[in-house]
Amino acid sequence: MSEFTSWNRRALLAGVASLVGPGLIPPSAAGALADTPSGKLRDTSAGSQASFEPLKRIQAGDLDIAYAEAGPATGKPVLLLHGWPYDIYSYVDVAPVLAAAGYRVLIPYLRGYGATRFLSGSTPRNGQQAALAVDAVNFLDALKIEKSLVAGYDWGARSACILAALWPERCKGLVSVSGYLIGSQAANAMPLPPKAELQWWYQYYFTTERGREGYARYTHDFVRLIWQLASPQWRFDDATFERSAPAFDNPDHVAISIHNYRWRLKLAQGEARYDDIEQKLAALPTISVPTITMEGDANGAPHPEPAAYAKKFTGRYEHRTITGGIGHNLPQEAPADFAQAIIAVDKFSG
Repeated sequence: MSEFTSWNRRALLAGVASLVGPGLIPPSAAGALADTPSGKLRDTSAGSQASFEPLKRIQAGDLDIAYAEAGPATGKPVLLLHGWPYDIYSYVDVAPVLAAAGYRVLIPYLRGYGATRFLSGSTPRNGQQAALAVDAVNFLDALKIEKSLVAGYDWGARSACILAALWPERCKGLVSVSGYLIGSQAANAMPLPPKAELQWWYQYYFTTERGREGYARYTHDFVRLIWQLASPQWRFDDATFERSAPAFDNPDHVAISIHNYRWRLKLAQGEARYDDIEQKLAALPTISVPTITMEGDANGAPHPEPAAYAKKFTGRYEHRTITGGIGHNLPQEAPADFAQAIIAVDKFSG
């Protein structure tokens, strides 16, 4: 079965499910919709070679955004945001489950990834947290979506948390891997214990010109290494990596990646138009929308402990630790658990 046919067959099943109702959801998706304990649910389709092609495009803010869409156009919107250095295929096995449940699933390539492009060559290639979060708001505006479920991991979780904290009227519910990831330059300036600092080796590498040149020269090798270190028990194959690899050939990928990590340490300037947002984020605002946070039991990337951020969520809240060797790229490693959390948090909000 071709990649295109595989995806469209699943999309067709999703469309049928949305028409006939939840009682007749296809068996391939039914398992992920079961009300089972967190950590017990597994989607056997993880690692499939389905494709999101053809992508859609829309101009939003500074960007011409390429994005995947699945499910009925009239369904409840779900915005799925990917992280660094990953891409929309983190959600390739999440999307059909949500589509089969009747959701409208939207998965944009972030700035600097895939086919997303800046509209102007003069726009700063800015990777600061406020810029990425505003991209998400602009994307919803362009699609005329007033309110959406929002979910993500890594950079995507940070943007999702920011959207939920500063624009709660736009966020029906939040699913965030590794919890509360809103940061500030002041907080990032604080030293960590040596073991924790070691996990951030690539951030310090990126502060140097050698690091920038190294990432530019060996991008694919670097990304693959991060995948392995961040998810030490995820046995992804060459085909899975090669499906995502073109996303990192975006002409702005290196610039956005380097700026993101340098900005965190005050080694690169942000844009003045985001100063008000960053000032609000520096106060580490609480999040009142219904939220489920998640963590894999084998996450090899830097991440806070759930107890450290639980009080930042003041609305209905639940944390789920997903067991079985699940690493940093939780949606791709445990897609059914991730999809079920989105469905559950939707029920939180009624």
